[in-house]
Amino acid sequence: MKIVRMEPIIDAGAFFHSHEWREIEGHIVQAIKSIEWPPGSGSFTLYDEPGKKRGQGSGVKPIKEACMHKLKSLGWQLETPVDIATVRRPGPMDATRPVDDRLFCVEWETGNVSSSHRAINKMALGILKKILIGGALIVPTREMYKYLTDRIGNFPEIEPYFPLWRALRVEEGLLLVIAVEHDAVSQDVPRIKKGTDGRALQ
Repeated sequence: MKIVRMEPIIDAGAFFHSHEWREIEGHIVQAIKSIEWPPGSGSFTLYDEPGKKRGQGSGVKPIKEACMHKLKSLGWQLETPVDIATVRRPGPMDATRPVDDRLFCVEWETGNVSSSHRAINKMALGILKKILIGGALIVPTREMYKYLTDRIGNFPEIEPYFPLWRALRVEEGLLLVIAVEHDAVSQDVPRIKKGTDGRALQ
């Protein structure tokens, strides 16, 4: 799998230039690039079929799980409850890593564009409240999106709202959106079914 863009939408203070960020960035890049399909192929090839109709396209959650398994192997904590903007029980972050007394979190989008907005809002608020030092939301490009099941939030749909988050006054923190994409499409590879174990994609 390849990274097409890493777009900072909040970049305040010195964190972006820190050793901690360089290490975190290296882990995220490594985790994304470790995702392959079919297993053992050394690249990420999606089944060549649009995901518009029920039962078509490739599932997103197994792809996310593959990334999360890799981050866990690098020392990240998965499904971390982080109380940022909740009335009842805190919702978990997909993956977190401590940076001094704050957290850096990674979220992989498996929902629609509304889910993408909620994820970015939650991370931005976490930075404002000084609970998070930063966060990254991983979304597919428009090109990848069309081969996935459901109506997954994707980079072009949220990009018009970047100026809104960039207008936030933040003392220190880094928030970015990462656009990922398949290496190729083919009808000679199997579809990634929704129930596939994410560990099979490494």
